[in-house]
Amino acid sequence: MPGLKKLSSRIVNLQSLTKLAMLFGLIVLSGMVTTGLKAQGNLLITPRRVVFEGAKKNEELNLANTGSDTATFNVSMVQYRMKEDGAFEEIKEPDPGQNFADKYVRFFPRTVTLAPNESQVVKMQLYRTTELQPGEYRSHVYFRAVPKATALGAEEVNKDTTALSVKLVPIFGITIPVIIRVGENTTKVTLSDLAFETVNDTIPRLSLAFNRLGSMSVYGDIDVFYIPPTGRGTQVATLRGVAVYTPNPLRRIRMDLQKGEGIDYHKGKLQVTYSAQAEDKKGKFAEAELILK
Repeated sequence: MPGLKKLSSRIVNLQSLTKLAMLFGLIVLSGMVTTGLKAQGNLLITPRRVVFEGAKKNEELNLANTGSDTATFNVSMVQYRMKEDGAFEEIKEPDPGQNFADKYVRFFPRTVTLAPNESQVVKMQLYRTTELQPGEYRSHVYFRAVPKATALGAEEVNKDTTALSVKLVPIFGITIPVIIRVGENTTKVTLSDLAFETVNDTIPRLSLAFNRLGSMSVYGDIDVFYIPPTGRGTQVATLRGVAVYTPNPLRRIRMDLQKGEGIDYHKGKLQVTYSAQAEDKKGKFAEAELILK
């Protein structure tokens, strides 16, 4: 029957569109932790992470819209686990040894609208501190872009009302960690499993593992130097803001290395240092060397 055939075709099309929408949602979710927004304006946030420790009870986040459109963001708290490769996965319940910080932090406002080149402060405050036990607590502040609504009458005039359609609207967002530290920091880090390879016979790459042990997470910068058999060393890679969050004991990283005159990855050695960022003033966390062959 013609009518039955048309209905069947529409059902198939709807199933295909539903699968496409689900796939698109996964793609958008995987990109939630970004360094900027494109669709609703670019959001610049400073500082990039919040750490409450010692006598510190308050923090201000400075938000600035560097884009050309007005943008609105909802502010909330989300929970993540860090996987061994450094990727984040949203969770609802803490893993063994993990503590969430959200119930000890309040913030205002919870919605921010910024015109182009406009800035605003989101205030954060630590409270219920008497309930905190020694250890580290972590949640993430989520700045979620609010899609712009379509004005009435903006729909296409000659739109086919008998056709089924699904409109996909990407949702962009930025998250930054909020960490509470209570008690002594006993964390130590070592570097292991250093290995060198040449990818596709052209790209020099270093892989290594971070081994974390202790009560707190660690956050710093990686610097890699090529040291020739004779002569001065050359910096061939740097990676800023590398974290190993509790309760993870291990994180693995791969870094592409620079090529240049005087660099021969078949001899000499690679020297790797993992250090606190300059403003942290905690010095070097770990160091390791790899002899090249």
